[in-house]
Amino acid sequence: MKIHYKTIEKDLEYLRQISKEVDLSNNAYKKDVKILSDLCATDENILALAAVQVGIPKRLIYLKKTDLSKFDDSKYNEKKVLINPVITKAYGLTRYWEACASCLDNLGLVERPYKIELEYYDINKKKYKEIFKGFSATVICHEIDHLNGILHIDKAIKIYHMDKDQRIEFRKNHPYEIINKIKKYNINI
Repeated sequence: MKIHYKTIEKDLEYLRQISKEVDLSNNAYKKDVKILSDLCATDENILALAAVQVGIPKRLIYLKKTDLSKFDDSKYNEKKVLINPVITKAYGLTRYWEACASCLDNLGLVERPYKIELEYYDINKKKYKEIFKGFSATVICHEIDHLNGILHIDKAIKIYHMDKDQRIEFRKNHPYEIINKIKKYNINI
């Protein structure tokens, strides 16, 4: 089965849907997890991916690369699936020029929390409560927005149209910015 990325060009209405909770009462979800994991493992351009972006409107996120200090490195630091993730607390403020496979060449300056407390299940139905800071929090918030039908371009302060090489050059002069680390962040905005 060939999986296609959903994009704003052809699938905007699809991307706007709210993804459904994953039913953990049986193992049927493992098929969706395998599809998502296999795709992300083979696509070098993916840092993380919400399942809805590939036609699976369920609350699944694949994390592959959330370490900004090794952003241009080919090694991956995560390689895990988050099932039914929920942000329970958020603090601080960051700004970053985000891009997205679903939003094509639209680069947007987005504000996100610096630190989040996240509850989620792993593929073995084990529940976790974990804290993510900095770029990791940004990546997860971006993907959770996808699960809620929100795109980074919806939240962007500014948007530019740039291909991948242009984004790499642009980000050299416009790096990830930490505004503060402790102020409570309203995750609903």
